[in-house]
Amino acid sequence: MIVCERKPFEEIKEMMKGIRKVLNVGCGGCTSICMAGGQREVGILNEELQNAFKQDGASFHVDGFTIERQCNADFFQELDVIASSYEALLSMACGAGVQFLADRYPQKPVFPALNTVFVGVDRDIGWFEESCRTCRECVLGETAGICPVTRCAKSLFNGPCGGTAQEGKCEVSKDTPCAWFEIYKRLKDQNRLENILKVKPAREWRNQTQGTLVQEAYKKRYAK
Repeated sequence: MIVCERKPFEEIKEMMKGIRKVLNVGCGGCTSICMAGGQREVGILNEELQNAFKQDGASFHVDGFTIERQCNADFFQELDVIASSYEALLSMACGAGVQFLADRYPQKPVFPALNTVFVGVDRDIGWFEESCRTCRECVLGETAGICPVTRCAKSLFNGPCGGTAQEGKCEVSKDTPCAWFEIYKRLKDQNRLENILKVKPAREWRNQTQGTLVQEAYKKRYAK
């Protein structure tokens, strides 16, 4: 199971600036089970956002819609019908779900409301493709829903290397698209190319020990 926690409220609010109508999409899968992004959490965040922008005197409207799983196309039929009427989508799924949502609606900005903390095992027969390395510092809102950590062969966090081929392929393999080439194209289509100029600071390594997460609402329950 993928375990997530909600981003700080001010960070989410900052992502929503300039957007008048947004759909907050919850996930009934992992983030619902870990109490970070299910229908209940969608409602709580929407109320907080609506009240905050109302106090600021800003025009802002947010609706909520929760699908069973954001990482599976079989559950998107109803969302496809309503997504077009919103300026942007806010996702309360894991990093993989955010990227799946962004791939599904490539012309629409998709923003992550959660940070993916770590991934538990799911022992079943199947073929899986890595989409998120659970770095705890999700930047998918700025990279058009394409993860530079997992989809770049060198995990470059601040733009492409000098080995990108003219046709947009990675120098590591001619069969692998350059992640930053894809990020550039999608940001350009969304008129958000200024994002590619933002430089991220050096990242803190925090994966040496086994992770444990207690959601904020339950910390008092387990306090010693």
